[in-house]
Amino acid sequence: MDYFIGALKKYADFTGRARRKEYWMFMLIYLIIQVVLSVLGLDLALMVLGLGLLVPSLSLGARRLHDTGRSGWWQLIYLVPLIGLIVMIVFLAQDSHDENDYGVNPKAGVPA
Repeated sequence: MDYFIGALKKYADFTGRARRKEYWMFMLIYLIIQVVLSVLGLDLALMVLGLGLLVPSLSLGARRLHDTGRSGWWQLIYLVPLIGLIVMIVFLAQDSHDENDYGVNPKAGVPA
């Protein structure tokens, strides 16, 4: 849950880098909340959640792409049907690069 709260604290921060674990844990918790709201039939709450977490999702995605050495603008590839989703999953699943234009490796000095 710390990763979810941490991403919300950096609500619109498109600078820096995000580790792979931070990104995927945020997405997992987001998906679980969506499934629970959907099963309960709370469509309005589901829509409000989606709108409320749009900016944090985009900013976290940009920081994750920065960690792989890419610009956050690569998220626009989602607009290409199916192929865009596959390419983004590959990009987001890649390991962190060493120090790059977006900062130092967030895994540096962190025990695995």
